Amino acid sequence: MEKQKFYITTAIAYASRKPHIGNAYDIVLADMIARYKKMMGFDVYLMTGSDEHGQKIEEYAKAEGISPKAFVDNAAANIKAVWDSLNTEYDKFIRTTDEQHEKTVQKIFTKLYKQGDIYKSTYEGKYCVPCESFYTESQLVDGKCPDCGREVIDSKEEAYFLRLSKYQDRLIKYIEENPDFIQPESRKNEMINNFLKPGLQDLCVSRSSFKWGVPVEFDDKHVIYVWIDALSNYITGIGYDTENSSEQYKKLWPADLHVIGKDIVRFHTIYWPIILMALGEPLPKQVLGHPWVLVGEDKMSKSKGNVIYADELANRFGVDAVRYYLLSQMPYLNDGTITYESFINVFNTDLANTLGNLVSRTAAMTKKYFDGTVVRNDITQELDRELYAFADDTLKKYHKSMDSYHNADACAAVMDLAKRCNKYIDETMPWALAKDEAQKDRLNDVLYNLLDCIKIIGTLLRPMMPDTAKAIAGDNINTAFRTADNYTPADSAVIFPRLDTDKVLAEIAAELEAKEKAAAKADNTVTVEQIGIEDFAKVELTTAKVTACEPIPKAKKLLKLTLNDGSDTPRTVASGIAKYYTPDELIGKTVIVVSNLKPAVLCGVESNGMILAADCPNDDVKVIFVDGIDAGCKIR
Repeated sequence: MEKQKFYITTAIAYASRKPHIGNAYDIVLADMIARYKKMMGFDVYLMTGSDEHGQKIEEYAKAEGISPKAFVDNAAANIKAVWDSLNTEYDKFIRTTDEQHEKTVQKIFTKLYKQGDIYKSTYEGKYCVPCESFYTESQLVDGKCPDCGREVIDSKEEAYFLRLSKYQDRLIKYIEENPDFIQPESRKNEMINNFLKPGLQDLCVSRSSFKWGVPVEFDDKHVIYVWIDALSNYITGIGYDTENSSEQYKKLWPADLHVIGKDIVRFHTIYWPIILMALGEPLPKQVLGHPWVLVGEDKMSKSKGNVIYADELANRFGVDAVRYYLLSQMPYLNDGTITYESFINVFNTDLANTLGNLVSRTAAMTKKYFDGTVVRNDITQELDRELYAFADDTLKKYHKSMDSYHNADACAAVMDLAKRCNKYIDETMPWALAKDEAQKDRLNDVLYNLLDCIKIIGTLLRPMMPDTAKAIAGDNINTAFRTADNYTPADSAVIFPRLDTDKVLAEIAAELEAKEKAAAKADNTVTVEQIGIEDFAKVELTTAKVTACEPIPKAKKLLKLTLNDGSDTPRTVASGIAKYYTPDELIGKTVIVVSNLKPAVLCGVESNGMILAADCPNDDVKVIFVDGIDAGCKIR
């Protein structure tokens, strides 16, 4: 009998910088689902990849002095390295710079244009560069991007548009007739109430203000915008063609599941279905919009200095520990959170105390009392029946949770079984049974029952923790109880040694400080490109008097300076000189400030400018004081 196919995808990672732990949740979750489906007998195909076009990429490459292609080659390699470091088994890694993808995207754009679903017009409105999204004034939140909260810019340019409005009613009908299409339910309600019912505006699908993208084949002034380019990867990567698609495409499409973050649900449940409708292709069966991984209460951000990288975490704590944390601590609906403290706590509580302790002491007792092997016997006592009843209930909870992608609930069910096994040890007291030769058969039964349940625990953990599962249960996948004539545990070694929280946190803090120093030193030794007088003339240097100064909470390096620069409004500057000066040493001093520097928010403080200071030998910094000169003078 032919296996039922299951085609699953992740959102493709934007090739701008190294993925952090929140980005990595996407592929770990998809890998868990794929492994579970394989375990259940499905023919699974998992595709992930990288999104490599756009204005941001062009700007990042220019800043580094390399071509956009060289930039994304490095970025894609970094993404793959992180995915591989987490032991994810994807079948294909697609890049939107792949030649076949680009050619097919051009065909898709041309087909939609020829049939009237794409038309040429002019766009004028608000544009968010980081999100590469256009917004109307009413869509902004406090004048900023509704998705990322950053500043938007005014933009006007000739562009091609996709007629979303043409397919609006058809999409609403499809969602109503397929209630499981968008999950969780709250995401579906958000799409219907916030976007579909108010009415869709046609979507800008080309850009002419930058060049790094797939060219429109009949109008080379334009490049195809991200929504058609990136979203189409789900079909181009498996052989879609506007005229003659591959056998693989015919087998795999429609996708059974798109795994994406909640911030891009709109693009995958409104834009993408409409593109498919316009192409005459089936829609994906389900879109799962998972929540975010926060650091404490905040989104991860390099500017905030709170980024945690998955591969670095795996190098320190082990791959399976990272996978388990992500899958066990991420709720189905609400955002999850990670800190080094919470990670260590979960590691010690679940992996060391509960699971690791159960496996190591059961194996040790089996080796000590029976030379490593116990044999099957009949269940005769109530304690045994209670243990197996609990295990049967665990299987039901586990499959219900896994089938509906409630991975945290599935992890909790497995860990509850491990806790029940530990309780069973306390109830039966094998060490006491070992003292009485007449109880040897009973001791054998107790250890057999424990090893039987541990085998099930290992099998159930296979999608979440593949290496640990193999160590516990071996290569065989079997969720049936009492099928073995005997059990010989693989090893009594401790699989998750308990961590010393204070020691580990101190080591991490020291490493982070060393990295910051190394990065600062590298920045100071960069060869500076020569500039012309016209470039220097753009920099406005002004003298300013420090009227107030105070530390910035939770920012060890920053001081908040209030400056009188001769204008009517005090100027606030955040400066990384807290290590070298106290506030009292600065108040009353006259400094030089770069007064036309673009504002930046540093640790919650909007900094309007930068004071000049000198990097001196021995890791010292000296602010350049110009006492005796009035505030507000221009430096020529």
